[in-house]
Amino acid sequence: MSKKILLLAIIIIVIFGGLFGSKFLQINKAMSSRKAPPPPTVTTVEVIKEQWENTLSSVGTINPVRGIVLSNEIAGIISVLHVDSGATVKKGDLILELDTSTDRANLDGLVAAEKLATIKFKRQVTLLKNKATSLSSHDEARAESDIAKAAVISQQSIINKKKIRAPFSGEIGIRLVSLGQYLDKGAQIAQLVSLSPIIADFSFPERHFAQLKTGQLVKVKVQAYPDEVFTGNIQAINPSLHQETRSIGVRATIDNPNEKLRAGMFAEVTAITSKASPVLTLPETAVLFNTYGESVYVVKQQDGQHSVELRNIETGAHQEGRVEIVKGLQLNDIVVNEGHVKLRNGQVVTLSNNQQ
Repeated sequence: MSKKILLLAIIIIVIFGGLFGSKFLQINKAMSSRKAPPPPTVTTVEVIKEQWENTLSSVGTINPVRGIVLSNEIAGIISVLHVDSGATVKKGDLILELDTSTDRANLDGLVAAEKLATIKFKRQVTLLKNKATSLSSHDEARAESDIAKAAVISQQSIINKKKIRAPFSGEIGIRLVSLGQYLDKGAQIAQLVSLSPIIADFSFPERHFAQLKTGQLVKVKVQAYPDEVFTGNIQAINPSLHQETRSIGVRATIDNPNEKLRAGMFAEVTAITSKASPVLTLPETAVLFNTYGESVYVVKQQDGQHSVELRNIETGAHQEGRVEIVKGLQLNDIVVNEGHVKLRNGQVVTLSNNQQ
């Protein structure tokens, strides 16, 4: 009985051994026939020298040089509207008129009283020459004449103030009043804004105060026109710093011939603080930015192969998608521009023909 069990065990071992052996041979053959993965393909770029201006960057707000909310000094009912929302007006143009029928009636009465006072005064002048009246009567008549003239002027001023005129040329905003509406004193009528030129208000940290001067060139970009740069000059610098933020308030006048810039726009401001100087630059896409510093993969050639070396660098200013290289690279060094994700230090790579 024991011989049968032993024979059965031997048969089972032989069968399973054959199966595992054949499978091992298949796996070993597959592994030996497998080819190593090809080196990753990357695009490269050279370190170049450019002439860069020294700049300071900030953010600010576009504001009008002249911008007000039109309002009335005297209460009244709107009798005539001369402009609509969005209209362009010149200095002195009528915006609206308030009803002046009662005021004109009062003016007519004051004009008649002025004429009578003038007649009486002239009569007193004649009588005084003939010594037929006293000097006090003459003076009283002159005072009454002056009072009557002043009353006419005052009433005429009230009528004129009921005609709202544009104090400067500009564009009317959305009108907030309607024909026939009663306006209290100081009611808001509409905005009036002059858009050319326009100003940008921004600020810099205290450490940049010595670099700023009036007249310096300023470049402004806004989100509405991302591919367009507006230029101007620094008009004024606050003589004192903001007590809470320790920042310097700066105002620049910006050319706005097509009136593309509008009040309230968010502005990216670059102030040119000195003339252009040579710097080494790379595209921002070639630099790996990390919390512990910046680095690049430098391409090296040896024995007909290209490999990469991870190198720490020091960067400076950024301009239009490029970054200044302060330390770690030299002119004409070749670095990886695209394909960083697949790389490690010392790895062999294949260079794409699309070298930038």
